[in-house]
Parts: sequence; C-alpha cells; structure tokens
Amino acid sequence: MIKKIVLGIMLVSVAYSSKAQNNTCYWQQQVDYKMNIDMDVNTFQYSGEQELVYTNNSPDTLNQVFYHLYFNAFQPESEMDVRSRNLPDPDPRVMDRISKLKPDEIGFLKVSSLTQNGKSLNFEVAGTVLEVKLDKPIIPGEKVSFKMDFTGQVPVQIRRSGRNNDEGVALSMTQWYPKMAEYDFEGWHADPYIAREFHGVWGNYDVTITIDKNYVIGGSGYLQNPDEIGYGYQPEGAEVNHKKKKKLSWHFVAPNVHDFTWAADPEYIHDTVKVPDGPDLHFLYKNNPEIIENWKNLQSKSVELMQYFSKHIGKYPYDQYSIIQGGDGGMEYAMCTLITGERDFGSLVGVTAHEMAHVWFQHILATNEAKHEWMDEGFTSYISTLAMDEIMNQNRANPMSGMTNGYVQLANSGIEQPQSTQADHYERNAAYGASAYAKGAVFLSQLEYIIGNENLSKTIHRYFNDWKFKHPTPNDFKRIAEKISGIQLDWYLVDWTQTTASIDYGIKGVEDKNGTTEINLERIGLMPMPIDLVVEYNDGSKELYYIPLRMMRGEKPNETSIKRIQLEDWPWTNPDFTISLSKSKSEIKSIVIDPSGLMADVNNSNNRFKN
Repeated sequence: MIKKIVLGIMLVSVAYSSKAQNNTCYWQQQVDYKMNIDMDVNTFQYSGEQELVYTNNSPDTLNQVFYHLYFNAFQPESEMDVRSRNLPDPDPRVMDRISKLKPDEIGFLKVSSLTQNGKSLNFEVAGTVLEVKLDKPIIPGEKVSFKMDFTGQVPVQIRRSGRNNDEGVALSMTQWYPKMAEYDFEGWHADPYIAREFHGVWGNYDVTITIDKNYVIGGSGYLQNPDEIGYGYQPEGAEVNHKKKKKLSWHFVAPNVHDFTWAADPEYIHDTVKVPDGPDLHFLYKNNPEIIENWKNLQSKSVELMQYFSKHIGKYPYDQYSIIQGGDGGMEYAMCTLITGERDFGSLVGVTAHEMAHVWFQHILATNEAKHEWMDEGFTSYISTLAMDEIMNQNRANPMSGMTNGYVQLANSGIEQPQSTQADHYERNAAYGASAYAKGAVFLSQLEYIIGNENLSKTIHRYFNDWKFKHPTPNDFKRIAEKISGIQLDWYLVDWTQTTASIDYGIKGVEDKNGTTEINLERIGLMPMPIDLVVEYNDGSKELYYIPLRMMRGEKPNETSIKRIQLEDWPWTNPDFTISLSKSKSEIKSIVIDPSGLMADVNNSNNRFKN
C-alpha cells in the first residue's frame, strides 16, 4: 500500500511538473466558424449570422473572450486614424483620409446579439475590439457555442479592405467579420487594429455569401456549389440559368486556416491552372485590355513559384490557391492573396512571389505578426528574393545584397528600433519596414554565413515540418537551427532581434614580421560574429582562415573549394584578434573579410586589404 501511495504521489508530481513547463507543452485554441452573409452591393452594407464553436485547449479557465472588429478602424478619430495623423512618415495610402470619411463611406461592424450556449451575453465595443463577459467560465477542454448577429459596412478603400479600389475592384473583403482573438501561452492578444499585422486562431470555416448574381467571388476555401454559380466555376459543359434570380449564394469551406477572405467584382475574368502534383491555381482579374496579357503570362510563373516554395520549404498542403486583383498593394490571406494588378510584368510577378511565399511564412507557419513581424515579412522576403532570382533568371552573384543594403541603411540611420518592438509601436513607418523586411531577411541569409547553406536548408525544412499549422516563436526556429547545426545560437537571436547592436569588423593592420605576415583584426561594432577571412596570393592561390566565435560552441562546415584553416575561437570580449601567416607580406595580393557578403557589416570599407 505504501509503495502505491508513493508511486501515486510521484505521478501527480510529474503531471504538475509537466504542466508547469508551459514552453514545452504546446497547445493552441480551436475555432470553427459557420457564417451566412447577405451583401447589398448598392449600399455596401451586409448582414451576418455567425455560429462559432470555441474549444479551450489551454490549461486555463477563461472568464472572458475578445473579438476583433477590424472595420471599425475606418472611422474618423479611430486609433488608426489618430495614429496615422501623428506619425512623421505616415503610410501614403492612409495619411488623413480616414478623418475625412463621411457616414456612408466609413467602415463598421455592429454586433446586435451574442449568446453563449443560448444565453445572452453582455459586451462592450472598445474601438476595434469587442470585450465580452461570459455567462459561465470556459474550463480547460470545454467546447462552447457562440452565436452572433451582426451588420457591417464596407469602407471606402483605404488600407487593405474596402470598396471600389483605385483599379475599380468592387469589394476587397479582408478582416471583414467579427473574429475571435487569439489566446495562447502568453494570454490574450486582443490588439487594436492600428496599421498592419494580425494574429488568428486556427480553425475551420464554413461561409455562405449571398450577393448580386452578376458578381464573381474568389477567396479562401473551396467552393461547394460550383454547379449553381457558373462564371467559370461550374463543371465544363454545365448550363446555369440565373435569369430569374437576383442573387446567388456562394458556399465556401476552408479547413484548418486562421482567416477567411474574399473579393468580388462583376467584371472578373476567372482562369485556372493546375500545378503538377500540386494545387489548382485560380486567377481573378478585371476585364481590362491593358492588363490581360500580363495576367495570362503570370500564370505559368505562378506555377513555377508554387513549385519553388514547395521544394525549398515544404509541400503546399491545400488543393487550391487564388491570386486575386484587389486591395491596395499586396497582402496575404488564407489560401489566397489580393494584389493590385495594373503593374508591369516584373512587378506583377514580384508581388505574387512575395505574397505567395507568405502562404508558408504566416498562413501555415503562423507566427504572431504583431510581436514577431520580422519572422513573417523577413522570412518571406528572403525566400521570395531567392525565388525571383531563379524564376526570372536574374542570376545575381548575391541575391540578398539588396536586403543587406536596406538593413545597413537602417542601422546607420539613427532611427532603428529592436525587432522585438511591437509592429504598431515603431516611431516611424520607415523603421518598421526596413526592420521587418530587410533586417528580417538578413536574419536568414546571415544565418547561412554562421551555420552553412546546407544546415540552413535543413533548418527551414524541419521548421516547416515541425511547426506547420501552429504558432511558432523565434525561439522555436532557433532551437531547430541549433539541433541541425550543432551550433549554439542564443547570442545571435538576442543580439540581432532584441537589440540594435550592429556588426562592424575591420582589418586593423597587416605587418611584415621577418618574412612572415601578421594580420590584426578588430571588432568595432557591439555584435560579435565568426569570421571568414580569405587571403589571395600573387600566384593565384587562396586560403580561407576561419575564426569561430567561442560562444557558438561549434563550427560550420567548409562549403567552399578553398583550403580552410581553422583558427582558435575568438571570445566576444576581446576586441582584437591576430593571425600569423608563414608567407611574407610581399606575397599577398589581397585579404578580404567575408567575401560572400552574407555578413551584414555596417561599414565594409575596412574589410579589404590590397597590396
């Protein structure tokens, strides 16, 4: 009996210990939406019925929930409006435009009723967030049904969402419905909609949209009733008679996504292309003679892009992806993107490449964009830059040089803030953009410099396989890179993303010492790095001197054809490092720190010595 009691106590202790280790016991919430929407294309208003089944997979009891009401941002004196008018460099698409919207031009979401398992709830609207008091707490493991009636008005196109954009697309319906906020190991993420990034709960969507029969819809999910709709969606040879109908109901199902988006226009052309061993690609674009040729030519390039990303990250897991003309630039959504379409061909392919790459780095690997926007935008910029180099036959020696230059300009600008800054809290839009896109991309290209190309490729693939359909954090990516490479990387993640410390190394001096050569290197910047130093001799031979950073506790493989000489570790505390060569200074043609250009040295003017 005593043994059984002791064993029971041990098991309970282990259970509580495991539960306490929240960072190793991953969980995520689940939402299942069913929505019926009736859109009036004359008033741009719509009514909606929403049933949401919420599963609390957390170890916590929830006493409240929050919904996002994104369309409320498009009203005078909203937080987005005030923020835009007080920035030194506001988004030119926004500026003070929201402040000038008339009542019939604003956006809104109004909730008329909300119940929890059939019982009415009290709620309060606070800008773009609905604060809800629950009738009963939601205990761990419990499923709860919320039912809601709501109305909305589509704002004049300003940022992402809206009606009648600059290219004449009638409806760009993004962030258009009351959306449950995310709750994770950090708590609730009921962020107001100020400018840019999003975070959503994984789940399944069943959405029926009733709209004027002349409109064609594209967006997230799979159309369930193509035989009733027509307009390129019906099976070949089918006949559809809409003469007696004023409206049609489009029924979509989107499984295992964290958002649902759609766009609609009466002039959409709808094309489909099949990716070999991949999804169907849908293209919806305006019947504008000036853009049709580019959109037709885009289709084969999109197939190549889908294949590139599936090869270099992981296989696209859905059966469909849609590229839709709409919005105000380019923005990624679940199983689709909205892009402006009146572009030259190179720009059209470029925006498609970037937004399609977001399928992986945001809509499959769903980081919290508000907190880790650099993982979303930066990883996307990295892989789409490489894809464009191959797909468009650019053949650049270093495709990432543009991203590196963008980061270096930021680092030397005096306006840089740490990448751990919340996306909406940057003092300048320019600082946000360069930090999220350029510096975020350099995080990966520079990681190649630290751990090697093959290890980086393996890291990206394993990251996808381990974290798809989840919410990975920066540390999750770092730990995979460490396991793949055998190199410790905490120093890299912290210095690069949580500080504004910059990298600056230089060749301080090259001296002849009785027929030998002494090379003195110096670390000028605060951020330490391992060093690749290539010495070229007058006879054309080269030697690569590799200096690992001590706190890496490992070394990258030599992936060059140059003879490599590994030197002792360089402790980050030491500002100087000396290399002794057996050859005289007169035999040396040049010495270069990091000839690959992958290390983001903010001043590379002192990285080269020529005799």
